[in-house]
Amino acid sequence: MLGATAIESPRSFMPLDAAHALVETLAAHGVDRVFCVPGESYLAVLNALYDTPAIHTIACRHESGAGYMAVADAKLTGRPGIVFASRGPGACNAAIALHTAQQDAAPLVLFVGQVDRASRGKRAFQEVDYPRTFGDIAKWVVEVEDGAQLPAIAARALSRAASGIPGPVVVSLPEDMLGDAAAGAAVPEAVPAPAAPVPAAVAEVAQRLARAERPLLIVGTGCAAARGLLRQVAERYTVPVAVSFRQQHLFPNLHPLYAGHLGYNIPARHLEILAPADLVLAVGTRLGDVTTQGYRFPKAPIPEQPLIHVHRADEALNATHQASIAITAEPTAFFAALLVQAPSALPARAGWVSAVNGYARQLIEWHAVQAADGVVFGAVVAALRALAPEDAVITQDAGNFSGWMHRYFVFGEGAELLAPISGAMGFGVPAAVAAALRFPRRKVICLVGDGGFLMTGNELATAVQYGAAPLIILADNNSYGTIRQHQEKHYPGRVMATDLRNPDFAALGRAFGAASFTIGPEDDIAGVLRQALAASGPALVQVRTSLGYISAFAKLPDRES
Repeated sequence: MLGATAIESPRSFMPLDAAHALVETLAAHGVDRVFCVPGESYLAVLNALYDTPAIHTIACRHESGAGYMAVADAKLTGRPGIVFASRGPGACNAAIALHTAQQDAAPLVLFVGQVDRASRGKRAFQEVDYPRTFGDIAKWVVEVEDGAQLPAIAARALSRAASGIPGPVVVSLPEDMLGDAAAGAAVPEAVPAPAAPVPAAVAEVAQRLARAERPLLIVGTGCAAARGLLRQVAERYTVPVAVSFRQQHLFPNLHPLYAGHLGYNIPARHLEILAPADLVLAVGTRLGDVTTQGYRFPKAPIPEQPLIHVHRADEALNATHQASIAITAEPTAFFAALLVQAPSALPARAGWVSAVNGYARQLIEWHAVQAADGVVFGAVVAALRALAPEDAVITQDAGNFSGWMHRYFVFGEGAELLAPISGAMGFGVPAAVAAALRFPRRKVICLVGDGGFLMTGNELATAVQYGAAPLIILADNNSYGTIRQHQEKHYPGRVMATDLRNPDFAALGRAFGAASFTIGPEDDIAGVLRQALAASGPALVQVRTSLGYISAFAKLPDRES
């Protein structure tokens, strides 16, 4: 209308408060997505997010789901995942994501509401002392005293989460502080770059690799961005590559230099095959207890063969194992430098390579078996291996069912694996939702057990709400299977607290709005999976699995219960 005066938004009339300065700081640092369960203790932040469409806010159904989504997003992007939770109960619900981020070396920042500043220390409603509660898990726990400092603290939190060994940071937000005046977004703090590998040290590594007759390369989470260079190094030096716990996607599983997965309950023969190595080069791994099979290979604290350990963080070196050579460097830079130093001639290693890779190939060969009490889950994994797109993102929950995936699924060049190194149940479905949101054109496939699904499967509602389309494959054996297996080993026949009475999961999936399918002993597994993979929206496949075939390496005794 002619002569009309433009009406400015309410935001333009308001002085900048700490909540808006926080959100502007996140946007300035490239944060494009946050996960949350809304809470009254940080309403001012939600109000600021309303004014910031550049940040996609995902409202979840439980703080553990929101936290897991943020951890998964961090793994996929390499940037800190962001989760907001309300004070007290919300913070405690999110704690499992903090532990997962710490165990998995994933950068995560939890912004958590707090009681107002005048009420702190008085056991006020929903008050929690966050430094005392989370101090052992998080890299840094800070409570903001003055809203003017919040932007700088947020910038520092993002930097600390991604520095050294990545991990979780907690920022406590007293409710009244969020209304303080603040100057605006803080300048991004640079993440300190790891030192460049010292040329002389790289040259020594190259010489040792060239002299070794039976070298072995063990790679971990830090190599996620260096997969192409890793393959070049393995091929140039003719060195077999073993992947650390739940990191099978780091190296093509059908490559002739693949040495297998160093996970839980690997056969004793696998370790016997690897033990004759006369040099171990470990890159991007902290050499934890699972990867080293209880600190037996490499042996801790003094390895039985020379150990060269390369990690981006000083604190990871010589922490559990005394290394012959310890190098602080980003794996990408280290591998690039190692390629430059590659020798012109190497010892004949055909026998060593054949023995190591031959056993790894033998492990992944599926031989169909039948069970009287349901579908052997390995058959589903074997069918999925043939049908899944090459660039699929596989998310996985914790539980015995996951051993079938670890053993029989084949990861190629383009596939991604998101699985909790922490062993936390409930990770699978939220991680699949986060992955489907981040990569809407890639097929995201979640493998989860009945126990894990009933912990966080409610996040299927989040998937439907935001248009994410993961495929959930649910192993339903009416049991907490991992614990049942331990019971049978340590207390035979004395089953206690592991039997489950489950709902009709397919009907539940339909109630959420997912296309739902069921696989039983008489069903065409491949046919059902093709239908589920072709679904345009979220899908759920309930697999009525055998309890007797409890894992990929063990079978329960024949008993009635």
